[in-house]
Amino acid sequence: MIELAVDVVFAMICVALGLAFYRLALGPRLPSRVVALELITSLIIGAVAVYAIKSDIEEFLDVAIVTGLLGFMATVGFARYIEKGGPRDD
Repeated sequence: MIELAVDVVFAMICVALGLAFYRLALGPRLPSRVVALELITSLIIGAVAVYAIKSDIEEFLDVAIVTGLLGFMATVGFARYIEKGGPRDD
């Protein structure tokens, strides 16, 4: 029963990733693309966490945490870029 649930979750994550990549590629403006990139990062974290549960390897949870931190830092960087309208000197 667990295997079926994991397969369903992976299928749902794949569909969500496809839709997020569509928004990333065809987003009307840069902020919507940044939100799509953050969504992709969150979906990858979810996929890694589900795989860690399925394979019973706890080290994959460390990978999910590091991916989350890198995604957060990328979002902050993009937000600063959008706020100031270009590259910063500081």
